Amino acid sequence: MSRLARRAAAPKPSPVQAPVPVLSPIRVLPIPESRPPALTPEELALLADEARDPSDYVQGALAVDFARQPGEEEPTPVRRPAPDLPSPREWSAHLAQALVEVMAGARPCVQVLRWTSPEVYAVVSRRGAVAARRGAARRGPARTYRARVRSVHVCEPADGVAEVAAVVLDGTRVRALAMRLEADRDRGRWQVTALQVG
Repeated sequence: MSRLARRAAAPKPSPVQAPVPVLSPIRVLPIPESRPPALTPEELALLADEARDPSDYVQGALAVDFARQPGEEEPTPVRRPAPDLPSPREWSAHLAQALVEVMAGARPCVQVLRWTSPEVYAVVSRRGAVAARRGAARRGPARTYRARVRSVHVCEPADGVAEVAAVVLDGTRVRALAMRLEADRDRGRWQVTALQVG
């Protein structure tokens, strides 16, 4: 009998089966009530009485009366005209377009250096460098569209300050851009001091 035939005829050891662990049964617990219990009408009446009684004084509480006296007018913010500055609405639309192009790598970042704070310039130039590297590493056809600013909304909360929200069409995506402009009256221009891109 050949060695191969002996191996085939030899009894095969039965596989050792691991013991099946005994599992404990699953306990299903109800979800605990997380809302506080509702107040009864008596408790509500008691709270209303306490609110009407001003005798309870809490140390550290600030008593502020926001009610206007009869005949008192609502204060209006005083804005000085800024003839030395360009209109923030028109200027912010051009600047938003330039910032979007720099961050897409389509425009050199030094072109917005004069109109941005050092912090904003660092963020914009970094994003532009990353976009330019991605474009150089991408194979295939080059990008054929350019991001465009579709609309600009300007709010002037204080003298020499403008807050701008812009809607940007970036290919098939719609993005938001928010920036804060502060007046640089020495040079007669606006400067971007904060920028957020969504």
